[in-house]
Formats: sequence, C-alpha cells, structure tokens
Amino acid sequence: MKKALLMLSAALLSGCSSTPPECDCTNVPPPVTSEPVSDANKKAVEALFAYLANQAKKQWGDDEYLESGKHRYVKYLDGFQTRAHIDFEAGKIYVSTVAQQEPMEKLQKAIVQTVLMPADPEHVEQFTDKDIKLTGKPFFLGQIVDQEGKSIEWEWRANRFAEYLIANKLKSKTIKRGKAYYVQIDMVKDHLEQREYQYAHFVRDASKRYDIPEDLIYAVIKTESSFNPYAVSHAGAYGLMQVIPKTAGADVFNLVKKKPGMPTKEYLFDPANNIDTGTAYLHILKTRYLRDVTNPSSRHFSMISAYNGGTGGVLATFHKDRKTAMSKLNQHSPRQVYDALTTKHPKDEARRYLQKVLYFQKGFNEGKI
Repeated sequence: MKKALLMLSAALLSGCSSTPPECDCTNVPPPVTSEPVSDANKKAVEALFAYLANQAKKQWGDDEYLESGKHRYVKYLDGFQTRAHIDFEAGKIYVSTVAQQEPMEKLQKAIVQTVLMPADPEHVEQFTDKDIKLTGKPFFLGQIVDQEGKSIEWEWRANRFAEYLIANKLKSKTIKRGKAYYVQIDMVKDHLEQREYQYAHFVRDASKRYDIPEDLIYAVIKTESSFNPYAVSHAGAYGLMQVIPKTAGADVFNLVKKKPGMPTKEYLFDPANNIDTGTAYLHILKTRYLRDVTNPSSRHFSMISAYNGGTGGVLATFHKDRKTAMSKLNQHSPRQVYDALTTKHPKDEARRYLQKVLYFQKGFNEGKI
C-alpha cells in the first residue's frame, strides 16, 4: 500500500483537481471568524476525566494516576484497582494491579482483556471500570505475539500468554497506596505499520472521495494519534484524526453530508467515520476556508496548520485583520509561509504540528512509516 518514492515538494505542489460531489464548498463565502470549540462538549469530556481521576486516585494515589490521551490509552478495571496502559508511540503495554486480594487472578484477567481488546472502540468504555467485551477481531492481532512468537486471537492462547508473563516477567513496586504488580508487553517492531494496514482501505477511499493525498491523511493520523482509534483529548477530540464534533464535525455534517447537527463521540470512535470526517474537513479547509491562498504549496502548509490551530490562527500569523492577512500570506513565497507558520504562529503546538505532519508525510512517500 506504500506509494512509490516521491519528492515531498512534488506532493506539495499538487492542487485540488476536482471537487467531490458530496461538497459544494467552493460556492460558499469563507466565514468571518473561526468557530470556537464548544464549551459544552469540552466540559462534558472534562467531567468524564474528572470522574475517572477521582475514582482511580482512590486506588492509585495522585502520583501513580494515569489517563488516556491522544497517543496513550488507559483502561481501568476491577473497581479501578487494575489497569492497562498502552503507549502507542513506544509500542509498549503495561498491565498493572494494586489489588490486595487475588492480585494475580486480576492481573491475568486484565492481560487477557487487553491483548484481545476488540478493534471496534465502541466495545471499550474508557471512563468506567467495566470489563472489556471480547468480541470480533482483536485490535492487537499481529501487533502482539506470545512467548512462542505467535499472534494471539483466541482466549485460550491469551490465557496461556498471561500465565507465562506472570510466571516469568512479573515485576512489583511499592507505591503510597500499597504494592503494585505489573507486566510489560512489547509490541512487534512494525506495530505502527500493522495498525496502518488496518485502516488502509478507509484512507484510500477517503482520499479518492475528497481529493486529499493519502500520504497527508496518514501523516495527520500518525501526528494526531499514532493510529490509536481510542484516542480522546481534554479538548473533546475523538479517534484517529482527533475530530472535535462541534467544529470540524459540524462543518462536515453541514457542508459535506448536508445534514444538521454534529457527529456523536460514538460516531467518531468508528475508524471509518473518523477518517472520512477528518479527511472531509481537510477538503473544506483546502477548498473553502483557505481557497484564496493562491500558491498550492502555501495552501498546503496553511491547511495543515489550520487542521490543528484553526483558520484564524493561520491568518493571525500574518496580520490581525483577516483580509490583510490573506493578502500578506499571498505575497510570501511558500518557504516564507512555512517559516512564518513554524516560528510566528500564535500557538506553539501549531508551530510544531506543521513540522511533524510534513516530516511524516515525507516519510510515507519514502516508504517509511
């Protein structure tokens, strides 16, 4: 599924050759201001994180508390005494328990549930201590192998692997609330590429549907979540491409899908929906909000930056008045636009974001994950 080796500059110079039939974005004037993040959505997510923190800290204490993020998934079990911590960037999984009664039994059960976690995030409740429903194809199939070097698809093999880990790899440490037992599971070397393969057909379809390069979609996913479909942030962004329902989600529903409202978090946790929505939003940025950027490469840099920091942030880099900002942006060479967005953008995160996405996009074109 890798594309042949291409020069990044060539990719950046490709313009939008056609407008997908789902979106008539070019016939609508750009907005006067960028839509702010929904306070209601953000507060709802913050409330979930606060509840989780309150329950988990009772068992683990403040110092040992962990929560999910864009590149990290944390699932608590057994009255919040046991947890799975998945580091998607490092390719490592830590399963731990502070249970004082039957800790090994609880640890084994948690290991089994973790390695057999379903590929569909709908069956995994991040903000409760409910068991993970073991249904359908395991998400980590191919990304984790047991002590015999074999993939783990069935419960009997997962149990055998858990028994091996507890017998041979068990570690412990003393924390303020007692003693914690844990095991570390290393994913296979190409774990990132394994996850990429899971979503290749969704990326390919979205690329064709919205005329957005596949390498850019892959680069955004890697930057946003490291291909973590369970990703959630305090800002209320969900899934692989970290879509916020009230902003990007609402724009896609209204301008592309031609229906009112906004996507739910359940909708956005579905990988197919998430990739479709994130890619559609890139198309909106390219053909509507930033359509007046004349140079294709400058537009490319601007849309990547806007995906993270909003169109308003891009324009504010050049001038506080939007019309003047657009004029100044168009007077700059692509190199000058890039330099401005990576050194003068109002948000530090947005400066680094453009650099990361372009780096990963170049890597995909060179056959590197």
